[in-house]
Amino acid sequence: MINFLKVRDIVRNALQEDVGSGDITSQLIDVKKRGSGYFLAKEPLVLCGTDVAKLCFEELDSKIKIDFTAKDGNLVKKGEKFGTITGSLRNILTGERVALNFLQRLSGISTITKEFVKIVSRYGVKILDTRKTTPLLRDLEKYAVRVGGGFNHRFNLSDGILIKDNHIVAANGIANAVKLAKTKKTALVKIAVEVKNIKELKEALKSGVDHIMLDNMSEKEVAMAISIVNHAVTIEVSGGININNIENYAKLKPDFISLGCITHSARSVDISLELE
Repeated sequence: MINFLKVRDIVRNALQEDVGSGDITSQLIDVKKRGSGYFLAKEPLVLCGTDVAKLCFEELDSKIKIDFTAKDGNLVKKGEKFGTITGSLRNILTGERVALNFLQRLSGISTITKEFVKIVSRYGVKILDTRKTTPLLRDLEKYAVRVGGGFNHRFNLSDGILIKDNHIVAANGIANAVKLAKTKKTALVKIAVEVKNIKELKEALKSGVDHIMLDNMSEKEVAMAISIVNHAVTIEVSGGININNIENYAKLKPDFISLGCITHSARSVDISLELE
C-alpha cells in the first residue's frame, strides 16, 4: 500500500514542474480530439507505479481512461504492451512525460531489487533498503522496493535508534551511546549499532543492543562476526555489496543485507507510450 494523500501532492507538484504555465505544444491539438495509445515495455522489467501513472492523467483530465493489463510486481517482457489509454489527445500528451517518469523510475527500482532478492532468498536472507532515497520521493521508492520483494528499513529518523559512526564519535564511544539510547528506548523501539570491526562488535554486544549492522566488513570478518553473535541479536550486512559479490555474503546467512544502490543508483527502465 502507498499513502495516496502524499502521492497526490507529489504528482501535482511534478505536473506543475513539467507543465509550468501551460503546455504550449499540446495546445496545438484540438482539446475535443480523442485518441488512444498503449504502454510498451522496451526491455524486461518488474512493473511498478501503475496507480501513480493513472493519477498523473486523472489530475489533468478525469475522463481519461487507463487500463493496465499487468499489475505492480508483474514481470513484463520486452515488447509487451501492458496497458492502454483513451481520451483527449491534448491531455494525454501533456501528462505523458510525468507519468512515464514515475513508471520508469519505480519500475527500475523494483527490477533491480528483484535481481538481488532472487540471489539471496535461497539462503533465507532478506534485502533491506536505506534512507538513501530521492528527497520527497521516499514513500514511492520504498514502495517500489517492496514491489520488488525487498523490505523497508527505517522510513525516517523517528522509526528507530540506529547508532552510526558519527553518533559513536559524538557520544564518546559505543557503550556510552547505547547507554544514552536506552533512556529513549520503548517497547516498540529497538537499538541498532553500526560497527566496522570485531572489537566494536564485541563492545556493542556487551552493551546490550538489539541489532548490529556490520559496515564495510570483508567476507572473512562477516563470517567471524556471525559466529561470535551466534543468533544473540539480528545481524545486517551493509557497505560495498553489489550484484557480483552479494551471493558470497548471503551464503554466510546474515539476517539482512541492506543496499543503498537499489534506490540511489537504480537505472530507470525503458518504457514508452505509443499513440495509435
